[in-house]
Amino acid sequence: MEKSRRGIQSIEIGSALLSQLARHVRPVPLKDLAKAAGMTAGKAHPYMVSFLKVGFVTQTDAGHYELGPLALQLGLTRLQRMDPVKEASQLIEALANDTGQSVAVAVWGNLGPTIVRLEEPIEPLHVNLRTGTVMSLANTATGRLFAAYMPPKVVERLLSHELARLSYGTAAEAANPHESLETSLAETRKHGLSRSLGQPIPGIDALCAPVFDSAGHLVLGILVMGPAARFDSAWEGAIAKPLRQCALEVSRRIGNDLTTTSSPRGD
Repeated sequence: MEKSRRGIQSIEIGSALLSQLARHVRPVPLKDLAKAAGMTAGKAHPYMVSFLKVGFVTQTDAGHYELGPLALQLGLTRLQRMDPVKEASQLIEALANDTGQSVAVAVWGNLGPTIVRLEEPIEPLHVNLRTGTVMSLANTATGRLFAAYMPPKVVERLLSHELARLSYGTAAEAANPHESLETSLAETRKHGLSRSLGQPIPGIDALCAPVFDSAGHLVLGILVMGPAARFDSAWEGAIAKPLRQCALEVSRRIGNDLTTTSSPRGD
């Protein structure tokens, strides 16, 4: 059993060089790459020669290194096989247990943000939410997350119809739904989370975090919701922190380097 677990040390050392190379957007000199990986240039050089031979890296005229065609091929193959919902599903049970709240995964569907997975805590939340539920763009944390990060042309038609319906409500509701929504969207982008307090269901609060793909596009939202009396709705509270970590981990698993976050509205 012990032999089956033993790895090849040279591969592990070489992978440290590749990992450091992947962190740079420009070609890197050998000495800088070796230093970042915690080794001397003399030790790193034979590894880079081998990586050159198989196409893991290429070298510029100046002798600097960057990832090569084999690295690109492997990365694209991995991305093609990835399913963001599947990756999120592996983590939301732990999030529900850690927070003691209901957790859902939403994706963009033909009718708007749609719940595709729901994980209940030990004590289920008795609300009318199930797989297939379409969330309001203006009145829910999930909807506002998508409205904040999706390209405007994708959401504007559904959003304009919804705001038009809101304008037929009470005087207070109709005061300026557009201005109120833009304030909420700006708040969402500022904190990297969307939040709803007692809306649309009185007594139920929610936080929703974005998951971005390798190109920085929003692919899904992770929603945590629960009774306001025992729901920490603070932006940096006991629910927001593990929720952010969960969303960041899913983003990482599907290829996002945590720096390519889309902001299609120019904020």
